[in-house]
Amino acid sequence: MARVAFIGLGVMGYPMAGHLAARGHDVTVYNRTLKKAEAWVAEHGGRSAPTPAMAAEGQQIVFACVGNDDDLRSVTIGDGGAFETLAADAIFVDHTTASAAVARELDAAARTRSAHFIDAPVSGGQAGAENGVLTVMCGGEAEPYARAEPVIAAYARACRLMGPAGSGQLTKMVNQICIAGLVQGLSEGLAFAQKAGLDGEAVLEVIGKGAAGSWQMDNRGKTMLADKFDFGFAVDWMRKDLGICLEEGNQNGAALPGTALIDQFYKDVQRMGGGRWDTSSLIRRLR
Repeated sequence: MARVAFIGLGVMGYPMAGHLAARGHDVTVYNRTLKKAEAWVAEHGGRSAPTPAMAAEGQQIVFACVGNDDDLRSVTIGDGGAFETLAADAIFVDHTTASAAVARELDAAARTRSAHFIDAPVSGGQAGAENGVLTVMCGGEAEPYARAEPVIAAYARACRLMGPAGSGQLTKMVNQICIAGLVQGLSEGLAFAQKAGLDGEAVLEVIGKGAAGSWQMDNRGKTMLADKFDFGFAVDWMRKDLGICLEEGNQNGAALPGTALIDQFYKDVQRMGGGRWDTSSLIRRLR
């Protein structure tokens, strides 16, 4: 069992840290809103710390799951950040969906302390975090990854090292690019089925067993037909992620015309008041 800290107890971090405690790890938590940290300790045990630096002190592995690049810098290299006390040979595992550039920046910063950094964004959403079945895409060095992987397994069903620092974030970008295209295609198909007078659920049942089948179809098709979107991965978060993808594409020369277009479709959904709707709400534009 490991001595660990978890920084950021949002909809993902709260249950992820809970799985670590359930596996018997010694967990210290930090959250910007103290009441959330106190609630976590009341539910799972362990302890809370008033700053990221105090949470990280003396830990073998420090996990984080925050909002964006700036939030991540704040809890690592900012005043009172975890890197102030990160021990030599300790591992910082970042589950934030952020840029590859900030992953490389923090990898370099960790090295100045003789510590290790792993960028480890996740896929699977809130349900995956709560059920401990996330997919984790990692960037970093092999030796610290090998030490961290058995601990990450507390909330992951798949975890893989994809390459050096930044590779986890780049892989997550591929994931989001693919999801955007799948959801738009599913939205158009289901809207077409309804306009054509077909039984949408019957359509899903038959084509879902063929080449068109996907996780999105299996898990979001029926709720899209029912016009239900008050759950899941929010449009606001998806736009943040797609912005990261588009910026990286501009830098590495990758053409992302479909992604750029679907990003604008999500902007339309935001204008409709759907910033917190599930990403499957793209179909709303077509009704």
